[in-house]
Amino acid sequence: MTDATPSRPDPGVARTARIDVLTTGYVGERVASTVVLVRDGDAVVVVDPGMVAHRGLILDPLAALGIAPEAVTDVVLSHHHPDHTMNVALFPAARVHDHQAIYQNDVWQDRPAEGFGITPAIRLLETPGHTPQDVTTLVGTEDGIVALTHAWWSADGPAEDPFAPDAAVLARARRRILAVADLVIPGHGAPFRPGTLTPV
Repeated sequence: MTDATPSRPDPGVARTARIDVLTTGYVGERVASTVVLVRDGDAVVVVDPGMVAHRGLILDPLAALGIAPEAVTDVVLSHHHPDHTMNVALFPAARVHDHQAIYQNDVWQDRPAEGFGITPAIRLLETPGHTPQDVTTLVGTEDGIVALTHAWWSADGPAEDPFAPDAAVLARARRRILAVADLVIPGHGAPFRPGTLTPV
């Protein structure tokens, strides 16, 4: 007897990382980025240290976890809108990753984001949609695969991203993420488990 359940693509990440949401973002009269901490081995990674009501919303949860800003080894920017980049300088020792390069001090190292591994459990995917330069951070944890992404602003979408230059490109990125992710942490909302109502 064969199993009728379709197999999921192997995302090619180890299952050794830990994730902590430092602050949950929102969009409305005010805007804030969801800021996430990922730890794997010696890597201490902050994703999207953008706009928040005050910097303590990023630094205080880090301090509660015993992490000084200087101990952050890497920062990932999902894209270059200021609401996701505003506080990158809080982490003076970090390498900064985007869609095209790694930046540290006065060194600019070109590299494509696609498939780049910060660690065996933290991999970057090029997922253009919200902007042409969007990057998703794929993280393997013992509970499953987590996608840190701006393909969705929150669990509700929006179904049609008003900033996306091409809806078809965004839909392809969303389908790619949904094929591998057990949990999605969106750009401006709380983590959610994707399902049949998740906008594509």
